[in-house]
Amino acid sequence: MTINEAVQAVNPSVSVKMAIGIYLFSNALLSLGTERHLKFYEATVKHREILASFALTEIAHGSDARLMRTTATYDPEHKEFVIHTPDFEAAKCWVGNLGKTCTHTLLFAQLITPDGTNHGLHGFVVPIRDPNTLETYPGLIVGDMGEKIGVNGIDNGFIMFNKYRIPRENLLNRTADVTEDGIYQSSFSEPSRILGAALENLSAGRIGIMQESCQSLASAVSIAIRYAATRTQFGERDRETPLIEYPLHQWRLFSHVASAVVFRLYVQNFTKIYLNIVEKSNAGHRVDNLSEAVSEIHAIVSSCKPLLTWGALRAAQQCREACGGHGFLKRANIGDIRSNHEPTVTYEGDNSVLSQQAGNWLLRQYENSRAGAAVDSPLGTLAFLRDCAAISGRTFDCKTTSDLKNPQFILSTYKWLICWLLKYTYEKNEAELAKGLTKAQARNNSQVYRWKTLTKVYAEYLTMIFCLENIESKEKELQPVLIKFFCVYGLSTIDENLVELYQGGFSKGEEMARLVRDALMELCADVKVEVVSVVDALAPTDFVLNSVLGKSDGKLYQNLQKAFFSEPGAFARIPWWREVVPSSKL
Repeated sequence: MTINEAVQAVNPSVSVKMAIGIYLFSNALLSLGTERHLKFYEATVKHREILASFALTEIAHGSDARLMRTTATYDPEHKEFVIHTPDFEAAKCWVGNLGKTCTHTLLFAQLITPDGTNHGLHGFVVPIRDPNTLETYPGLIVGDMGEKIGVNGIDNGFIMFNKYRIPRENLLNRTADVTEDGIYQSSFSEPSRILGAALENLSAGRIGIMQESCQSLASAVSIAIRYAATRTQFGERDRETPLIEYPLHQWRLFSHVASAVVFRLYVQNFTKIYLNIVEKSNAGHRVDNLSEAVSEIHAIVSSCKPLLTWGALRAAQQCREACGGHGFLKRANIGDIRSNHEPTVTYEGDNSVLSQQAGNWLLRQYENSRAGAAVDSPLGTLAFLRDCAAISGRTFDCKTTSDLKNPQFILSTYKWLICWLLKYTYEKNEAELAKGLTKAQARNNSQVYRWKTLTKVYAEYLTMIFCLENIESKEKELQPVLIKFFCVYGLSTIDENLVELYQGGFSKGEEMARLVRDALMELCADVKVEVVSVVDALAPTDFVLNSVLGKSDGKLYQNLQKAFFSEPGAFARIPWWREVVPSSKL
């Protein structure tokens, strides 16, 4: 993961190609496969003979995986699966690496046994091309989808199967298998649980996306802050004011710098915890409450992947605007950062759908808490629900801005907000069910302003608790600065959630809103002297950042002049100049 994060900073396309082609595939083999699949793992990781892809999404279905129509029918006579695409709408698409380069794909298809029973989506290792020639095997229609908005170094492809055969052993059989004579065997009774178990094991890909978001965010804010520190505007002729001195500019950018700090420290800490659990599980060591831990990890990833990817996307746009017209230059690189980051909000799980999955887990834990049962939170992210009644009785009682500028106030406010949103969402959902609606209908009617807000607030809380734990492990000299940026982030997000805090009765009158915003502006003024040093710590090298506005030497205008003067053809006459010059009438 560390290598991939570094590569992403230099070339996002190479990073994605590695993540899909090596890391995601090999992780899936270990978590979904068994001993018989180690040959594929070794060919991928040790010998580099396989470059893989991941084929789940179809033309007509993406989020609703249950209705995908690519089939894998078992043929007991030949001991093979016959993979087939019934029509173009069932073609697998948006498959990274598939367009031109992959040799194999991890395919999810409906497994059908000889008796005609459909057992739901299962994973298969499917050879696509000859690894020596990259020629596509017969029985496949494989193509490239064409140019995209960004990340065009990735060959996203589509594929259709025409009764294409693979060995029985290519089924990833950790959770289910088919015997040689066609008998289906599984440790799960429901197909949806098998798919869920498979996809939950692929959280590593989404964690990688969160790492990428941290890198994109850090690069964008580094460019904007360095520009703001060197760009002057207004004031006296011989003493113009740097943009970074203006409170409005601080308010626009410093919360994004704080997000870059908090997100980075959160991802570092959470990734260590995740990898520790995965390594123990793969090594066969006992992991206490493993099933509950996997579910909680899935909820954490499903809520935080949207928060970080959307957050980095918004920040990149704000940073582009904060650099004025110069930010629109290709050589500023903010546009490329934004474009290359944009697909993260929909790949490896559409953000809005992932948020709903996290909400399902949150509501289950709240129902357990209401019933007096144990909250299934081995990682402790919802351990405070045991005290939900006491937390819900609290109200805002701060008197000065100093009372707000500490992690304890921020985290206690978030615990109250999560408890209230759980109750608010639960009651709405129950009211919809009481009308005779189905669970799906009730959930749909509870999404806007409730479910969606709940998962966002939970994700914000997660980033802060994992970040704070990480800060406490750092050198004591660093902690005061990191705590300041933690508080900038926390108060910024509380400011965004004021409607819910007032609606739930946490505060009345204008006092809380005034104190939150005053404290935030005081913190912005306070961190102004440290913000350049912080982005210097976050930023990649100038070569990697590749921005004429964001170089660390601070020579903004010299760098712009060099860029303008070295632009190919900048001073050349256009070759078609005769076409625009009026012709003589003589």
